[in-house]
Amino acid sequence: MNKKTIIFFISILLIFASCTQKETHFISDAQQRNDVENDLKAKMQQLPEGDLFSIFDTELSQKEREALQFLYAYMPLGDITDYSGDYYKENVDLSFKAKEEMPWGNDIPEREFNHFVLPVRTNNENLDAFRATYYDELKARVQNLSLYDAILEVNHWCHEKANYKGSDVRTSSPMATVKTSWGRCGEESTLLVAALRTVCIPARQVYTPRWAHCDDNHAWVEAWVDGNWHFLGACEPEPVLDLGWFNEPASRALLLHTRVFGRYYGPEEVIERTENHTEINVVDNYAETAKATITVKDKEGQAVPNVPVEFKIYNYAEFCTVVTKNADENGQTWITGGLGDMMAYAAKDGIFGFQMIRFGKTDEITITLDHDTNCTENFEFDIVPPVATSVLPEISEDMRAENTRRFAAEDSIRNAYIAECQAQQANEAEHFDSLMTEILNNSWGNHQTISHFMNYAIEKGQQDKATALLLVISGKDLRDVSLDVLIDHLDNSPQMPAGEPSAEIAGKRMHFAQYILNPRVSNEMITPYRGKLSQYFNETEKQEFQANPEQLVNWVRQNISI
Repeated sequence: MNKKTIIFFISILLIFASCTQKETHFISDAQQRNDVENDLKAKMQQLPEGDLFSIFDTELSQKEREALQFLYAYMPLGDITDYSGDYYKENVDLSFKAKEEMPWGNDIPEREFNHFVLPVRTNNENLDAFRATYYDELKARVQNLSLYDAILEVNHWCHEKANYKGSDVRTSSPMATVKTSWGRCGEESTLLVAALRTVCIPARQVYTPRWAHCDDNHAWVEAWVDGNWHFLGACEPEPVLDLGWFNEPASRALLLHTRVFGRYYGPEEVIERTENHTEINVVDNYAETAKATITVKDKEGQAVPNVPVEFKIYNYAEFCTVVTKNADENGQTWITGGLGDMMAYAAKDGIFGFQMIRFGKTDEITITLDHDTNCTENFEFDIVPPVATSVLPEISEDMRAENTRRFAAEDSIRNAYIAECQAQQANEAEHFDSLMTEILNNSWGNHQTISHFMNYAIEKGQQDKATALLLVISGKDLRDVSLDVLIDHLDNSPQMPAGEPSAEIAGKRMHFAQYILNPRVSNEMITPYRGKLSQYFNETEKQEFQANPEQLVNWVRQNISI
């Protein structure tokens, strides 16, 4: 073998090694990888106890390791403590699998894949096994379609599973929404984002924090197609993208935003960067807009540096803060908004000032801090929302007819599921009293969990206590609570007040159910925490806490930090 041949083969090997190395990186840019590593180290320093990062001690490919580093670096602390490393590894592998198996997988850019496919979380929902459960089903529905048509088809699938109905502020997980068969707009859009990401379609949830023209808000979904983001109403399939009942309201929006997982450097205007997410303004996708620059000054006309500026939309009879941006060292900040009126407000050391921004009419605004907290002056404003500028995409009569046909068929599929749930509820209710019948009816697709729990309680002679527990939690809890959670709170809480029936006993029982038996604190997903907390403290500590609750308060202050 001559010298030229050897050099040729060495060159080929070097090129192959370089390509292999590039393919195994999750993030190709070395500086971004370095940022992720540093952010992960900071996150690990916040959680030094336990083995919360043990997944990194297991055998991982370079791509898996870097993807997990990305997830752990930017996920909320609660997601690190509440879910195992194996859970995140499974979802990482499922994301890579979808990228390999879906026909458009190789066409998804790295940035869009990393921020809008890989992340499991969409909003503040409880995380679940959605990808593992529904990947094969969704893949079969879309694998022979174009990316554009696949997005429409996934939304048809979601409409088979869920329809709109209002509920409380806690966001159900995607699988809980499927089990229930309905959800509010934030839950429907969380479901659609999860479904799209499952088959390697970049997706994000978009919110209007407040409409400018009426007292309400809304959430929907944007999906990425061939370099552009397109919108659709979640579980509200249309024949084409960029069409929904909210086209006109969205064209009248002052601000539309979405939160992107991690450090994001896309083309959109950044509203806020936090250690976990980047909030961006996407109002340009829907409305005519203009940029306004705000300068904050004191009474002497000097710039006030680094002061927070709150941007407020008038809604629900108040000026609601929808964005807060810090002014720079020159007292300046800026924002893009729809062509209507928004208030800008700033305050420092008890002195405040404000101005109306009329986007498209005034592009330079000065806020003077010249009012104190004792101000009693009245102010009058003429507030004008943006005018509608929406242009609907064209669809043929045949397209509309076919979509209407499919819409009705999907309603029938979902209604058949609901009817089956109701039949099973009625069958189970025969074994219980009328009160339990009502509880079972409110549990929808979670009725088997509630039925099993009551049978468990009856066997232990705890039927009254179990019923009190089910009555004190919310309707949404009934629809997605798990059996282990109910059993934990039944078995590890004190006995109910006993005694002959009387108004006093009834009052004590109601107080007990609401403030002792009740597993809910705020709007969190209920967990089986009683047994674990009970085991954490010894009997002496428990007795001391019961005798003097202030000691428990002090323990929390000393051992739990924000």
